Amino acid sequence: MEPLQTLPSLEPLFDAGGGGLGLPGPLARAHGGDLWLAEECVVANFVESVDGVVAFPDAGAESGGIVSGGSEGDRFLMGLLRACADAVLIGAGTLRAAPGDLWYPESIFPAAADHFAELRGKLGLSPRPALYVVSGSGRVDPGHPALRDGGTVLMGKREPAQIVEALRREGRRRILCEGGPGLFAGLFAARLIDELFLTLSPRLFGRWPGDARKALAEARDLAGAPLSLVSLRRQGSHLFLRYRCG
Repeated sequence: MEPLQTLPSLEPLFDAGGGGLGLPGPLARAHGGDLWLAEECVVANFVESVDGVVAFPDAGAESGGIVSGGSEGDRFLMGLLRACADAVLIGAGTLRAAPGDLWYPESIFPAAADHFAELRGKLGLSPRPALYVVSGSGRVDPGHPALRDGGTVLMGKREPAQIVEALRREGRRRILCEGGPGLFAGLFAARLIDELFLTLSPRLFGRWPGDARKALAEARDLAGAPLSLVSLRRQGSHLFLRYRCG
């Protein structure tokens, strides 16, 4: 396995506690403690700038990496959450923005590949989470590596509950939503998101009318829905927040 020094170190500032998945030692030390997740849940993971930008139009690269500034801690946490998930759920726009991604734990943080594999074995999961892509139009590139490698496209107009139910029918219990903002907002408005992992990146990008830059939740009035802070971690000037929804 990779030596521990190849992994980041997230400093726990607050943690409400709970059970634990029993992370392998190197992952627990890097995460700053064990990670607990319900056996059946839908969780979302995003990175956001201080001024609320999560995605750019025509960025030429995956928006999350731009917003995070390539944060090692953000990539590690993304890999860790993927390693715990039965399924990763994304929108077609997220697929198009990352033409080479496979949405595997090790593809975002290769240094922890062996540890991620150990964790999945301990949790009784298949070697990698299944990928599901939501596309109302069905206009996605079938040659995308993630689709060639077994990713599933959920085509047609579907209500949020129908999306989650489609995954549940295939035995996916712990679902990780990685965007985009429109998909997240729809699931949140339908009260289907149980927890939100949000990396706050110490960057400012600016907004102006018509810029098409996206905030965390797009095209929905969420009416000031309350969140409860579950944990707060830090690496340098990046903050890693976890909220319980509802």
